[in-house]
Amino acid sequence: MKLEDFGYSDFFEHSRKELKLEDFSIARVIAEYKGAYKIKNTDGEYFAKVTGKKIFNAKSREDYPAVGDWVIIKEQDREWAVIQEVLPRQTLIKKKYNNKNGIQIIATNIDVAFIVESIGRDYNLNRFERYFAIANDGGAQTTIILNKIDLISKEELNLKLVQIKERFKNVDIILTSTITDEGLKELRSYILSGKTYCFLGSSGVGKSSLINRLLEENALETNDINFETGRGKHTTTRREMYFLKNGGIVIDNPGTREVGMADTREGVDSTFDEIIELAKKCKFADCSHISEPGCNVLLGLGSGELDAEKYSNYINLKKETEYYEMTETERKEKDYKFGKFIKKAKKEIEKYKI
Repeated sequence: MKLEDFGYSDFFEHSRKELKLEDFSIARVIAEYKGAYKIKNTDGEYFAKVTGKKIFNAKSREDYPAVGDWVIIKEQDREWAVIQEVLPRQTLIKKKYNNKNGIQIIATNIDVAFIVESIGRDYNLNRFERYFAIANDGGAQTTIILNKIDLISKEELNLKLVQIKERFKNVDIILTSTITDEGLKELRSYILSGKTYCFLGSSGVGKSSLINRLLEENALETNDINFETGRGKHTTTRREMYFLKNGGIVIDNPGTREVGMADTREGVDSTFDEIIELAKKCKFADCSHISEPGCNVLLGLGSGELDAEKYSNYINLKKETEYYEMTETERKEKDYKFGKFIKKAKKEIEKYKI
């Protein structure tokens, strides 16, 4: 096999040459554990750890490897390697940690993010937009997978399909069921050789079951659906990459309970581009689109040109992003002041050294 079979492209080769790392071994991170990784290249698979120097120099979670990354390694033996560098990322999907003002990396170097929702209690148009925002911000394309369509009638399904198409004009939609096999052939043909696809969604929407069907084996543990709620049970506990027979690459992810907005302002804007277009004609450049006079967005909302639920979701996501950015700035300011305090304290200590 070649590196290209694992998703390697000219983008990464160019970065490798710019950093003058052509003579070093390279591999892709395919799984992440506590304190260790599993990596893969043309020589096989290794468990790997990060060098102490890289850990010492890391300023945030984004400085550590993540599933999907291409890394420079040094092999220790046939089973273990050391990760020395992470190549620049082409795309990055991240979200805010639940109840924390930190970043959680979902996956890197993704070509397409499959946003998976199931028919039933999980179905929510606003949640689709949350996932669109974090994927768009990271540079990945998005496709909707509406799963477990065997749970409702054709008439009900068609109504939901109309809702989705009216709300999201230019997003591909794939309808699937692992019970009836509907849509699985279309999903397989959608996945191209050498491209990487990430499955995102809440717990129990059927991500692992879909990947098992694509792999044509039960590689991922799944639990049966709860017929009282219409939902499956959460089974995936870590992010892991799998390679399909057709050459496609897929990543399974633990179910996401909350899709918190981090520093994803650009992602929110690109997801709600029609609102951004309306905002260009607002009277004030810093219009918040909530109560200002001459707000073209509110005018569009009043005339029915803009969907009320979409507007409400935009305001909520915008506020979340602004709050994260504000608290992150405050944190950096505290870190800066603390750094100055430590520096001053060290100077005072030096005075009293014999």
